[in-house]
Amino acid sequence: MVTGLLLRGLLAGILAGVLAAGISFLAGEPSIERAIAFETAMEQTAAQPSEPEIVSRSVQRGAGLLTAYIVYGAAIGGLFSLVFVLAYGRGNGFDPKALSALLAFAGFVAMVLVPELKYPANPPAIGAPETIGARTALYFAMLAISLLAMILAATLALAFSARLGPWNGALVSAAVFVVVAGLAALALPPVDEVPINFPASVLWNFRLASIGARAVLWAALGLTFGGMTQIWLRRGKPIRA
Repeated sequence: MVTGLLLRGLLAGILAGVLAAGISFLAGEPSIERAIAFETAMEQTAAQPSEPEIVSRSVQRGAGLLTAYIVYGAAIGGLFSLVFVLAYGRGNGFDPKALSALLAFAGFVAMVLVPELKYPANPPAIGAPETIGARTALYFAMLAISLLAMILAATLALAFSARLGPWNGALVSAAVFVVVAGLAALALPPVDEVPINFPASVLWNFRLASIGARAVLWAALGLTFGGMTQIWLRRGKPIRA
């Protein structure tokens, strides 16, 4: 039943979110602390008052980080299970674990990697407050185009595979995704608000940790959901799209 798979998607997403939160805490928080120290030093040099701290850093880096990743993981897991239901009936006998892994890889590329290559995540002290709205809109525009390009490529893959074979069809559909996403990245305006004296190592480590944590989330989601789904199907549970 679809409901059973939805629940498994939510559970897999929550577990993946917990794991990703741990990676983000270990790999990303040191860079955030250094970025905050840089921001504080710049404010003191310019004799500017520091902005009031609405939520303490201990809460942000602890319960706040964990809650954010759990909510994100659960949302992605629920959507992932629904996409799996739609794809499974059209997957030409795909193994559930292989299909789950493939969907997780496609989701990571479309929803994380491509948008981050165009508009990478930034730690504190980077970005002017007055441009946050414009920067957010550009990021979500790139995200939407990337996701639509992936959906288009997946749809075309079925038609291309019937005519060209599975391997050639996959290559052509992948090329379609690269072209559409690449043209969108070239068309959208760049955003570069990194201070000249901001430590390059802090910026690099933060961005690497940001992508890495979400890569772990998608990988854990695909593997966990695939394993649970295979057990579900072995019990003879039907899947109806």
